[in-house]
Amino acid sequence: MPTRDTPWPNGTPCWIDIGVPDVDAAKAFYTALFGWEYSGGDPAFGGYLNATLGGRTVAGLAPQQDPDDPPRWTTYFATDDAAASSARIRDAGGTVLVEPMEVGPMGSFAVALDPQGNPFGLWQAGGHTGYQLHNEPGALAWNEAMVDDPAAAREFYTAVFGFVFDQMAPEDGAGSDYATFGTGGNPLGGLGASDPSMPKGWLTCFAVASTDETVAAVEARGGKVVTPAEDTPFGRFAIVEDPWGAAFEVMAEPAG
Repeated sequence: MPTRDTPWPNGTPCWIDIGVPDVDAAKAFYTALFGWEYSGGDPAFGGYLNATLGGRTVAGLAPQQDPDDPPRWTTYFATDDAAASSARIRDAGGTVLVEPMEVGPMGSFAVALDPQGNPFGLWQAGGHTGYQLHNEPGALAWNEAMVDDPAAAREFYTAVFGFVFDQMAPEDGAGSDYATFGTGGNPLGGLGASDPSMPKGWLTCFAVASTDETVAAVEARGGKVVTPAEDTPFGRFAIVEDPWGAAFEVMAEPAG
């Protein structure tokens, strides 16, 4: 079981969360899909909840703050200095929407847009180090951005996080402009050209035991299918939306 209880290295996608107009309904929806339980919800922290699996944090869920800002899954990148990372975002042409803000003893966060308008976050860990379980059914498996200009996006995220990109070959099951990124060692995520069949911006991919069963559960509970389940070299994959329009990906590992 891949777990981690210490802060993630700089530049690593370390946390995901979503703001929804109906928290109780969202809790029920995601519990039905992933088996999540929840902790937190203190009004002092805006009712923010930590979703857990086996007692380990996997994601955040909160009341929607701005009714004009559609619900979405937000990817947060680890940083040991949110203020310095925010400065690099501005220097590289991005926009800082929420300046670094402390969340009690848990840590500090910021929210930004890249130059193409795709939102993402920063997380400087305190007592909350990010997700503690990954690559297990119901937990985060992958983060990727689908953008209009991949070359410009690579330049931006390299300037902010020091990413090195590794172009994938089309025969590996990726688009012609798809590249993985990292700061040394294993890939941390991917970035590719936007496609009319896929949502733009940062997408969260959850590991699941069965892609087809998860897709059926999404539809049965008021969500919809964006990209039907299909087999890829990495596993059986689909893109869905929850009942509030937030898109996410699900993938089951290849059999055997």
